Amino acid sequence: MNYGALIFLVGFIGLASSWFGLVLAPQLQLGRQPITKIQGGNDPYPSRRPGLAEQGLQVYRANGCVSCHSQQVQQSGTVFDVVMTELGTNQPAVVAALAKLDSKLTGASLSSLPQDVVRGVNKLQADEVNAAFKDTGAKVAVQIRPVGPDMDWGWGRRATVAADFLQDSPVMPGSQRLGPDLANVGVRKPDVNWHLVHLYAPKSVVPDSTMPPYRFLFEKRKIDRHASPDALQLTGEAAPEAGYEIVPTAEAKALAAYLASLRADVPLFEAPMTAK
Repeated sequence: MNYGALIFLVGFIGLASSWFGLVLAPQLQLGRQPITKIQGGNDPYPSRRPGLAEQGLQVYRANGCVSCHSQQVQQSGTVFDVVMTELGTNQPAVVAALAKLDSKLTGASLSSLPQDVVRGVNKLQADEVNAAFKDTGAKVAVQIRPVGPDMDWGWGRRATVAADFLQDSPVMPGSQRLGPDLANVGVRKPDVNWHLVHLYAPKSVVPDSTMPPYRFLFEKRKIDRHASPDALQLTGEAAPEAGYEIVPTAEAKALAAYLASLRADVPLFEAPMTAK
């Protein structure tokens, strides 16, 4: 009896099984983009960047922006603030509770809420302040606030974590800062047109900027009959001579869209903060 076909079939099944176990299964597990969950909600994070912003990531990489900018906000610690959101109906009890606390909030300022009762305390102190108002009828909230030099600079509200880069390929965390951190620049500067002007003439919007102009990403055109709706609104030395306009190329538009999409500002379990 000829067993050649059977031997071939067994060998083929064995090789196919090995390929599935060593190649296909890991790809199915690791090749998919994982997601995390926003603290206090079920929304997945991060969402995929819009198509133009995804293209802009490649422009960002190609032009070496990562050499001067980081995308990793550092955090030195976490503090807690206790905020009064509602006064309730027993104001004398609230005033009495405030008198026992080391708080800048007084009875005279209770007409405008919410107001901070205490700021920058540890968790135990925050819980004690919260408990002090338990029987007064007032509503207070304990809020988590990350702190550090990067937060003082306004570069972000929490530390950057790996989850922030789950939808990016390649990731661009950077390693040095000749310019400001960009992890949250889309919150600070959400206007795409601002980014376009900044790319063309940095000092026109940031007088002390050390960033070189990226004018090769723009076209200087002679105005024929009508000005282009995409033309930059430039003034002073950055403005072209009369009869000409500066128009962003597709690469400039994509890069500006990417910068405006950098918004690492949601609370995560691994990077908690109180959403505002």
